[in-house]
Amino acid sequence: MVLKFAYIKVILMIWCMYPLTSAQYLDETITSSQYENMTIARPGCDRKCGNVFIPFPFGMGRENCYASSWFEIDCRNNNTTTNSSGEQKPYLKYIDLEVKFIDLWNEALIIMNPIYQSGKNCERNKTGGINLKGGSPFVYSARYNTFLAVGCGNTASFWSNGEEVSGCASMCNGDDLIKVDNCRGRKCCEASLPRYLSEYNVSFEGQECAYGLIIAVRLGYWNLTIKDVKHLNEVPAVLKWEIPFDTFYSNISFFRDPDIVSCYDTYLKHSLNNSSQSSGRRCHCRYGAPPANPYIRGSCLGEKRKTRVRWAIIGVSSSLGTILLLLVLWWLNKFVRKNIEKKRKEKFFKQNGGLLLNQKLSSGEANVDKIKLFTLKDLDKATDHFNINRVLGKGGQGTVYKGMLVDGNIVAVKKFKVNGNVEEFINEFVVLSQINHRNVVKLLGCCLETEIPLLVYEFIPNGNLYEYLLGQNDELPMTWDMRLRIATEVAGALFYLHSAASQPIYHRDVKSTNILLDEKYKAKVADFGASRMVSIEATHLTTAVQGTFGYLDPEYFHTSQFTEKSDVYSFGVVLVELLTGQKPISSVKEQGLQSLASYFLLCMEENRLFDIVDARVMQEGEKEDIIVVANLARRCLQLNGRKRPTMKEVTSELESIQKSRKQSASQEQHDAGIDECQFWSVISPTSNLGETSDSKASTLEIMPTHPNH
Repeated sequence: MVLKFAYIKVILMIWCMYPLTSAQYLDETITSSQYENMTIARPGCDRKCGNVFIPFPFGMGRENCYASSWFEIDCRNNNTTTNSSGEQKPYLKYIDLEVKFIDLWNEALIIMNPIYQSGKNCERNKTGGINLKGGSPFVYSARYNTFLAVGCGNTASFWSNGEEVSGCASMCNGDDLIKVDNCRGRKCCEASLPRYLSEYNVSFEGQECAYGLIIAVRLGYWNLTIKDVKHLNEVPAVLKWEIPFDTFYSNISFFRDPDIVSCYDTYLKHSLNNSSQSSGRRCHCRYGAPPANPYIRGSCLGEKRKTRVRWAIIGVSSSLGTILLLLVLWWLNKFVRKNIEKKRKEKFFKQNGGLLLNQKLSSGEANVDKIKLFTLKDLDKATDHFNINRVLGKGGQGTVYKGMLVDGNIVAVKKFKVNGNVEEFINEFVVLSQINHRNVVKLLGCCLETEIPLLVYEFIPNGNLYEYLLGQNDELPMTWDMRLRIATEVAGALFYLHSAASQPIYHRDVKSTNILLDEKYKAKVADFGASRMVSIEATHLTTAVQGTFGYLDPEYFHTSQFTEKSDVYSFGVVLVELLTGQKPISSVKEQGLQSLASYFLLCMEENRLFDIVDARVMQEGEKEDIIVVANLARRCLQLNGRKRPTMKEVTSELESIQKSRKQSASQEQHDAGIDECQFWSVISPTSNLGETSDSKASTLEIMPTHPNH
């Protein structure tokens, strides 16, 4: 697969050495000569616009030159001051985007994607988004593209299908000469795209002019600075394409030659909904490698004939010497295999931070007495070769798979996205090795002999708190007692991290999706990739703000100084989620993005607490308890970190509420039992029939009565 995409990488690496002309860009690609000597267009149709080759199913001119209107190319004269020669350039006519290259064999399309602006002091305000829905055969490639937001002190949100799918925040420190691939949150930030994106919009929160763009930066070096972006109208992006079924069967005739052309179903328009229904088709020649256009009759047949001749020559030239040479190579390969495998493991060990980990171990920062070193073979078998059906979840740090070890134990295996930076992997390993708490997910072991490092945890079966709050039903509801218990367990875990661990630990990403629920629905705090161990009384100063929108401490955002009170703020948001059952960030058409924490504090100020509290909480909880918990959440959400309580105080208050509820429930049961005894003492057949009514009355007066009677 890497070889198949090699020439796309060459294209973008050359292109990203900005600025280059279209002619320079095409002359240096290895695909130009391949297109030059093959049949790429239907008979009588133009095969080139300017310096860009137009292979069928794309085409220009007559209707039979392209498969459908989505594939029609408009070849325009570009008479501008920067291009006085009037060079022709191709545009996708249906969506009016310039085309830079069409990849026939991997169904990739490089286009110039517009940059969107919003805010004050913008040279031009351009809002809205590209819509590739409604039968379009195109989607944005999540592998080669990324979303960039450029601006000072802005929060950018990336929307698709009416939902926020990604976002990031930038700070104002730095200058306009920072390169966009190295901004690290300084005047620009980046976020990954969802798979199979067909439409999007960008929104910003901030006072300054902000720029949002989808750009193909992952295939090569991009030399643009923030200053350059502000003066551009468009940047390169990669689209994936397929041939929709109606177009395939009505305008493509090669399906009559199944012995020459192989076709298969594609799922570009249904993968977002996890649907197994295909949305189109793709094809390739059965014989030989590119160049050959499988969508042109006879192109693959010519390649087949060439392949037969080639194999005949190889067969004639084969000899006993070749066989002997192969035998020697086989024995040589067998001899050196062990040495190669050893060096390979050593390479991955160093690459994945093995030396850094050894340094941590020797310094006593990590405790690995009970940590097991797994082999790649064990984990590959446990996860069914890391099957996509075993994926439990994906995040910014990596992907988590469900696995079963040979001893029958169910585990969760996390494959990190290190990209040469193993700090988060080593950090999570060291932090979790220090923790031994019933409400913190347990680290079982790791594997460093792979290209991508792996961590192995205990398996937590019932998902996370966020999913459970939003997806609860009458069969297994989230009761008030469960919410109190979960809040108390999470608070206790954070109190342990801050105060009772061998060295204070700041989690730095407390949120409901990082709170897992085990088989008894007890809370387990997870995801310690962003956590830090600090010395007592010290704060943690960061160069780039990390966290999740809706949970991020405003004080930390403005000062870049993370303290234990920043975790307290994030926990306050989780506490509000438990009270209200609402999302931390919601979208209101009239108001845009709405923070749950801000809305909650507004309701508290306006004495409208019970307007936002979840209906089940109102039904099951005592109003006094709800008010106490709400006031605790409000204290946790104080803008001034010094005014927030510690996690020890939070834990103590929650435990006190739980204890009072248990005592109240026990008293009610006790009083109910006394009432029942009182009733039977009056009508018991063992009582003396000759007893006077006065004696019975005196008996009732001695018996204590229920406070409600």
